[in-house]
Amino acid sequence: MDLSRPHSKLSLGFSSHASRPHRTRPVAPVPLQLLEPVTDYRKAENGNLVVESDEDEDEDREVEEFRILGHSMCLKRRRDAEASSSSSLPSKRVSFEPNPEARRAAVRSWGNQSLRDADPDIYEIMEKEKQRQHKGIELIASENFVCRAVMEALGSHLTNKYSEGMPGARYYGGNQYIDEIETLCCERALAAFNLDSKSWGVNVQPYSCTSANFAVYTGLLLPGDRIMGLDTPSGGNTSHGYYTPNGTKVSGASIFFESLPYKVNPQTGYVDYDKLEERALDFRPKILICGGSSYPREWDYTRFRHIADKCGAVLMCDMAQISGLIAAKECANPFDYCDIVTSTTHKSLRGPRGGIIFYRKGAKPRKRGILLCQGHESDQYDFEEKINFAVFPSLQGGPHNNHIAALAIALKQVVTPEYKAYMHLVKKNTQALASALLRRKCRLVTGGTDNHLILWDLRPLGLTGKFYEKICEMCHITLNKIAISGDNGTITPGGVRIGTPAMTSRGCLETDFETMAEFLLRAAQIANIVRREYGKLQKAVLKGLESNKDILELRSRVEAFSTQFAMPGFDI
Repeated sequence: MDLSRPHSKLSLGFSSHASRPHRTRPVAPVPLQLLEPVTDYRKAENGNLVVESDEDEDEDREVEEFRILGHSMCLKRRRDAEASSSSSLPSKRVSFEPNPEARRAAVRSWGNQSLRDADPDIYEIMEKEKQRQHKGIELIASENFVCRAVMEALGSHLTNKYSEGMPGARYYGGNQYIDEIETLCCERALAAFNLDSKSWGVNVQPYSCTSANFAVYTGLLLPGDRIMGLDTPSGGNTSHGYYTPNGTKVSGASIFFESLPYKVNPQTGYVDYDKLEERALDFRPKILICGGSSYPREWDYTRFRHIADKCGAVLMCDMAQISGLIAAKECANPFDYCDIVTSTTHKSLRGPRGGIIFYRKGAKPRKRGILLCQGHESDQYDFEEKINFAVFPSLQGGPHNNHIAALAIALKQVVTPEYKAYMHLVKKNTQALASALLRRKCRLVTGGTDNHLILWDLRPLGLTGKFYEKICEMCHITLNKIAISGDNGTITPGGVRIGTPAMTSRGCLETDFETMAEFLLRAAQIANIVRREYGKLQKAVLKGLESNKDILELRSRVEAFSTQFAMPGFDI
């Protein structure tokens, strides 16, 4: 069928005025052209077609009205003279030059523009964000700075390829090199944590750790089955299940599955393992989860394994916050005890933003509790097929190949001596910061830290985490508010979480974190002054604080301090 020329003398459209009685006069069958504007063409001297619109086209048409599904419709018939004169002209407004070089130039004109030229608005905002990162002190525990190679992979041509499925089993052709990249990434993931490929498998396709966790639940559980993780106000993550005090189900884990949390001891801040065991034996979860977002101490994986075996649960670790420390052997290793381990890839691992799932495979140990979905007679793990199927096609579409390549680059760095030295310094810097705050009579949850983060309880200072976070942000210090066990939850968090990986990536040492501790205390003093003077931080108050002399003075000190350090990934 030739679609290059219009054969229709009619256009079809909805009538905007009130409907009229149905016309019964029959209309001969004719081709219809849906709301196609009538266009006159003439040839210029160079032979190209020039478009001329006919503004009076409606006046030159005969109109027939009728109704379809209760809507008034109209048929506009071109007069014979008009139809015959235009029938030989193409209906498209744009014609392509036959010259190959002209076509290549047309593609380059939109396809090869720089960001600055293609979208100055976005470029300008991104430049502002670059300056913010360079001039500020980044203390959010879950953020880091990636290297240029990771950025290049993320912004590469790999984003063009669709690769649904797994290496060697894709739903699309042309994936031979994508398969190589993903296979190499999986090999490097296992090597980063010193895992034997005969005993462990890995899926690198999840878009985030929340996606990874939900894929585990989807693959191994039925809707309504039970999971058990650390309570969010105690330092857990909402992807492990969370209900607000009024019973609202916050995360998909609680919407589709039944979750019951265990908690920390409100006096010590440590996980109460005795109560955990008691609750687990009563609740009988099918998956028991260790790991959290804001827990500054080591996890007792031996005790978790014992509890999981007693209640017949799969033991899963979410190591998102501490994966880099685990890879560098700077903290206890969950792989020695857990059945499944999930993580993000962008925090202490210093890779692109995404998720990853490790799962046991092969023969099960003899002395282990009855595992979920393994059956009494099975002596082999069968997590692999279930988890891979849950990732795709159950929950996700095509993997982000640019992310997987970037992750492979980051994982190559993880096995180097330089990365292990970096993670050792992250831990030392955290301890130095904790000591500096403790010397200044600050209250830290658990009294210190074993990893890369600390929790500062601001309630003794009369501050909330939200108030203090905002004042710090105005001084170009970024950290995040956090619930402290015993306060009224995440609605008005009583503290802040502070981490050292990002500023350690910029080259900061222990003495530099001593300086940062001074900045943090000064910000707390300013926050108290502002609170006494203004009360709550309304929008009008925030705007007025932009010219506050104490804030401006601290911001200037912060910027002078921060800009002396290098920025990974880009020159500035």
